[in-house]
Amino acid sequence: MFGRWFPESIFNRKLSPSAEKRLRLAQARAEESIIRAHVDNALMFVDTLAEDMSFDRALDSYVRVMGIPEPMASTVVTRTLVVLGEELVPYRRRAQESAEDDQRPALRLNDASDAKARAVRRA
Repeated sequence: MFGRWFPESIFNRKLSPSAEKRLRLAQARAEESIIRAHVDNALMFVDTLAEDMSFDRALDSYVRVMGIPEPMASTVVTRTLVVLGEELVPYRRRAQESAEDDQRPALRLNDASDAKARAVRRA
């Protein structure tokens, strides 16, 4: 029925490798935004229910009520606990850890694909 509205020649099922890579990067960004929004809302949920229940029970309730699927649920809970725990970690220790994190090498996303393209051209 939808064949005349969405002809196969316009919407190919197979994407080019560069389009596939852009699609995966866009999907990762979207998932990260969803996780960030859930963490913000979970923090508000914990804060609102602080007088009535413990933070871990409030987090469990948030995940259950929102119906967050499991791989994402554990990420949301972990990141929320990290934000809640930042108050308990001494500042000096956090400053040392963040200084160590700044020394990470820069990401080079195109290196592997460029090397593969060069190898294909040589063959």
